[in-house]
Amino acid sequence: MDPLDETDAVSDTSAPTASFTLNGQPVVVRRPHPHLLAALREELDVTSPKDGCSPSGQCGCCTVLIDGKAVVSCQQPLEKIDGSEIITLEGVDQNERQAFADAFAACGGLQCGFCIPGIVMRAKAQIDKKGASLTRQGMAPHLGAHLCRCTGYVKILDAIEAVAQGTTCAPALSNQVGGSGAKYEAAELTLGDRGYVDDIRVPGMLHAALRLTDHARADITSIDTTVAEQADGVVAAFTAADIAGALRVGIIYKDWPVMIPVGGTTSCPGDVLTVVVAETREQARAAAELVEVGYAVHTPNTDPVAALRPDSPLSVWGTDSNTLSVSAYQRGDDVDGLLDAAAFTVRETFTTQRIEHAFLEPESTLAVPSDDGAERTMLVYSGGQGVWDDRDDIAAMLAIDTSRVTVELVSNGGAFGGKEDMSNQAHASLAAWLLGRPVKCTLSREESFRIHAKRHPITLDYAAGCDSEGRLTALKVRAIGDSGAYASVGMKVLERAAGHACGPYRWDAIDIEATAVRTNNLVCGAFRGFGANQAQFAMEGVLDRLAEQVGISGWEIRKRNVIRPGDEWGPGQIMDDGAGGAEAVLDEIKGAYDEARAAGKAIGLGLGLKNSGLGNGFREVCGALIRFRSDTDRVEVRHGFTEMGQGVHTVALQVAAQELGIDPDRIDVIVDTTHELGFGQTTGSRGTLMTAGSVQLACRAALAADCAPDVDHTAEYIVDWTQKLGDPDVTNPTIHSCFSYAAQLAIADRETGAIEKVIAVHDVGKAVNPMLVEGQVEGSVHMGLGYALTEDFPTDPETGFPTNMTLRSLGILRAKDVPEIEVRIVEVPQPRSPYGIKGVGEIGLVPTAPAVAAAIREATGVWHTRLPMRRDT
Repeated sequence: MDPLDETDAVSDTSAPTASFTLNGQPVVVRRPHPHLLAALREELDVTSPKDGCSPSGQCGCCTVLIDGKAVVSCQQPLEKIDGSEIITLEGVDQNERQAFADAFAACGGLQCGFCIPGIVMRAKAQIDKKGASLTRQGMAPHLGAHLCRCTGYVKILDAIEAVAQGTTCAPALSNQVGGSGAKYEAAELTLGDRGYVDDIRVPGMLHAALRLTDHARADITSIDTTVAEQADGVVAAFTAADIAGALRVGIIYKDWPVMIPVGGTTSCPGDVLTVVVAETREQARAAAELVEVGYAVHTPNTDPVAALRPDSPLSVWGTDSNTLSVSAYQRGDDVDGLLDAAAFTVRETFTTQRIEHAFLEPESTLAVPSDDGAERTMLVYSGGQGVWDDRDDIAAMLAIDTSRVTVELVSNGGAFGGKEDMSNQAHASLAAWLLGRPVKCTLSREESFRIHAKRHPITLDYAAGCDSEGRLTALKVRAIGDSGAYASVGMKVLERAAGHACGPYRWDAIDIEATAVRTNNLVCGAFRGFGANQAQFAMEGVLDRLAEQVGISGWEIRKRNVIRPGDEWGPGQIMDDGAGGAEAVLDEIKGAYDEARAAGKAIGLGLGLKNSGLGNGFREVCGALIRFRSDTDRVEVRHGFTEMGQGVHTVALQVAAQELGIDPDRIDVIVDTTHELGFGQTTGSRGTLMTAGSVQLACRAALAADCAPDVDHTAEYIVDWTQKLGDPDVTNPTIHSCFSYAAQLAIADRETGAIEKVIAVHDVGKAVNPMLVEGQVEGSVHMGLGYALTEDFPTDPETGFPTNMTLRSLGILRAKDVPEIEVRIVEVPQPRSPYGIKGVGEIGLVPTAPAVAAAIREATGVWHTRLPMRRDT
């Protein structure tokens, strides 16, 4: 990535709009800006304060010190701070900077890192006031202005306490698989020195803004950009008519229009109509609002059940059905008869909600074209989860060969599945290609809410039976998921929900069907858990109800039915030795379960499984490359997956250091499309597994060649032994190559029902970096608690548009609201997997919601069937 020392092409010699002291130096701001944050970033090129939600001031990422007080800078008008003294992380004393960098690296206090510079500034203000008396408990309430979507705040507070108390921290990268070393680039991320896409500046850079539709389902009768193009600073405006190649993009189906043309029909609130390009971001956004659009408005399909009816109009322009997919399988005989004959049965409907990812970094893309005439090329900086897919779709849209587009991954500020689909990559690339100038497009938080895919709301009808001893006999499930307008990976989410609908248990007979429905609501796609958490919220709830009828504990009914190696699971897969993890985590949590019960607490137990990898007959490939550079004594490690906070770069580094026997400080981890190493998205908890396997093999290829310098030592790791769900020709299909397992215990106060503690026991096969694994689980539990209790992202049934349009309205738990989280790691190795690795990224929140539901049931006597359970809090 280019150094962040280039300035925008825009200059202004007009009268100053504000003067103040910045990091000890007097500065003058001359361009108009909506707030201090914009002036710092867009004119003064101070980029440690991050823009996560401006101007709402609800994420805390832009926190700076103004006259010694920690303040969110996106809510400070320039006239208010005229004459003030402002300090950003760039201006903090070097010894303090080092102390924070060391503590956050040593404690594992960051993942994607986007929120951390703002949190560091808040922590500095508190330490300046309270010194060594500041504790984690005392700091937590002061993080109320800050969101972290990755960590669950546990290790953030550890790091802040270490700095406050003067604890010496000496972080170091680990040189082995299994070592709890620092995260790759931890210090740079802590201090805001390792930039994200929106931090990059290049000469001559323009800014793009998007004009979105005003209606979820409407024919576009006209688009008039005349007024917008005459606005101050505007360079051009582009519509679908300017696209030379493919209009539609998509991960699986090419059904998502880059822009809706005149004569086309919008299908969801995130549809783009126009790209407006101007000298500054503010000019582009102001002009985009001036684009005039003519509509013939239709009533949107917002009810997925109604959308399935034969007389329902088509939701999506260019499709022929509102049924996106049906995933179904049956195993065993006469499910209905077994249900009728069961000693105990439960028939219940469960409903889960739509959820916004709320990654802290809004989507941003910078496209930089070359000036090489007819054979010119383009470099695209992307934070997406699949840069090779980005490259292919950008090239198809521009009608050029993929060799002329290089997409470089800029490790992003969180994703959780929400950056798999392209958001603004195509729009920035189109504008840059047509203008021959660099163009950056960064979404506002409100635009991000409307454009990227969400977690599926799913309605699940369950019928389950067991015998008098609690042995499970028959399961029947019918699920309908609202997938929104475009395919994204919606069919795969419902396929995964179907496959995981039975939980980690043995059943005599199963009948499962899950349908993904196209509506005019927001697109739904990948989100941590990927259908498994929706299904297992229902499955675990059914199991607890059966246990109550049988008269045994929640732990006991799980113990009697948990899958073991050699058992036939779900769709018919014969489980390998890795399945021993299910019983291992259940046994490990038993002591805590009994202790909490003896203490009189209300408790709830959740047991879950989640696949690692795509499976279902898909041939999965990940390449890796090792190169010893003779000019710098550096070692390049290239792989095919996106770093988004989960630590996949750290995995690559530790594997390479161990296999090659070299100092990890010599290693540079790189992901771009100059080499064919990536095949698909960073999804399905497969990043650790596939990256470790490919880097391991590439290192061994390098060793076999005596680590020859300036040579690309390459290898591929391949998983090609799975079969498709419901394949009638395969009696016992291997649906997935491996699974992770987790048991979580929610402990609640019997008087209030408040969750006091969560104990999370996770089998990850092999923890490549135990400290980072703990952080992943802590962050997952935090997200799972929000999913269970407070988070929601509803849409208006009349319009299809979202009704919660600020970060605060999402119901994400803040630091002071997070109960104690205790993580225990179990390692049951996975056969045919490098180092026995399974995965941890998605399983983390699968058991949380059902555990919380069961604990609340014990405290209040109420069974919850709908998420979230406490939205009013």
